[in-house]
Amino acid sequence: MKSHEVIRQAVDEPGVKAVAAALRVSAALVYKWCEPPADGHEPEQSGTKNPLDRVREMYTLTKDIRLIRWLCNEAGGFFVANPDPKLRDNLDQTIFDETRAMVRDFSKLLETVTSSVEDDKSIDLKEADDIRQKWEDLKSCVERFVTGCERGRYHLKRKA
Repeated sequence: MKSHEVIRQAVDEPGVKAVAAALRVSAALVYKWCEPPADGHEPEQSGTKNPLDRVREMYTLTKDIRLIRWLCNEAGGFFVANPDPKLRDNLDQTIFDETRAMVRDFSKLLETVTSSVEDDKSIDLKEADDIRQKWEDLKSCVERFVTGCERGRYHLKRKA
């Protein structure tokens, strides 16, 4: 689905005018966000980039996954990247590398929690954000492993 289609469907229920008023922009601008690009390829051809295209562009420029994680968190969920199937070519050793990575990421999470409470027996907002980032890394690592298991990618060769 294209970004303008997502926005068009999202603003349908509350209405363009209500969304525009809440965002303090003109209804014409919201209508523009709901239009396809003039040539079908370039988002800026419609006259203005919609917010989804802008966020995608920010991510493309920065490669900072925290942008996407924040959006997912605001929506009540979390982001887990799809594993790259090309990373699974050497399967004999990968299962051990993956399990070590899960343990390492879990250790980093526990270390972050421990260091957060050692100094003042509490976790402030900055420390909570650090814990969140470690948790997101761990979830992504485990998802890669589980997806590999589901795809039957871990078959150790038996020694003759």
